[in-house]
Amino acid sequence: MSHKQLPILLFVSVCLIWGTTWFAMEVAVQTIPPIFATGMRFLIAAPLLVMLAKYLKQPLFFPKGKRAWMYVVAIFYFAIPFTLMIFGEQYISSGLASIIFANMPIAVMVMSSLFLGLRLRKVQIAGLLVAVLSLILILATEMKLGGKNYLVGFAALGGAVAIHAVMYVFVERFCKGTPVLTYNAVPSFLASLFLLFTSWVIEQPDISLFTLDSMTAVLYLGVFASVGGIVAYFKLGQVSTPFTASICFLFFPLIALSISTWIAGNSISLVSVGLLLPLLGGIFVTKAEPEFWLKYQRTTPKPQLCEMCMKEMMD
Repeated sequence: MSHKQLPILLFVSVCLIWGTTWFAMEVAVQTIPPIFATGMRFLIAAPLLVMLAKYLKQPLFFPKGKRAWMYVVAIFYFAIPFTLMIFGEQYISSGLASIIFANMPIAVMVMSSLFLGLRLRKVQIAGLLVAVLSLILILATEMKLGGKNYLVGFAALGGAVAIHAVMYVFVERFCKGTPVLTYNAVPSFLASLFLLFTSWVIEQPDISLFTLDSMTAVLYLGVFASVGGIVAYFKLGQVSTPFTASICFLFFPLIALSISTWIAGNSISLVSVGLLLPLLGGIFVTKAEPEFWLKYQRTTPKPQLCEMCMKEMMD
């Protein structure tokens, strides 16, 4: 495979994996309690991540002096946010959930501006405002149609996005440079133990009620979403640019929304569909790097004066 084909393949893989993940969560939670489903997801993923870390010779544990962060990451990056995601899908469709989560780059940028001193350009602020306003209008429209239950789903997904964004800031400040698999392998296992114990106390799951579809969905989440998605996304960031990788956030909601509509029979209003364009456009503008706009300016042809205008100027 050529170097030009690899980024394309990775980009498509990430979009497909992330796009189908939301439908898998929706199927899983139909008969499996959300805490237990999330715990099983990470219990399946953890051994695969450990083996991959060993194969690629990445350390399993955080550096000395930062080991406590493994537990922080396990609880506040894996256990709580991912449980909130699947919990929220009990009340809203997988397509709408993916639209909410697509605003993760916006949330990360805001938190980085507040706590890491990241300075936002005027065009980024404009894109941020457009995206946030579009999302608010989508949520307001869907809540009118779906009632109070939608509000629970919105709150759960919004909480997951906020916690992930805050964790990004803390990791950037205190654990920067930690290898990807180190960040995921052992914390995933710790998260699974915490979640399964919590589920046993709170949910008391009845395995006899689990359907084959739900169990298959959890297996998919553990193998493809939690392992394949992570590896493909960060590999994409290595062979391309961070901006290119972040564009995945514009495409996976469209895939998730299509699957939710065509397979699950869910739908959102035409008004919300129309608002997707300014929402995704705002995210794109916010994430675009200065080099992108400079490149666009260089490739834009300069307007040519017509011959009549030239003559008039000469006269």
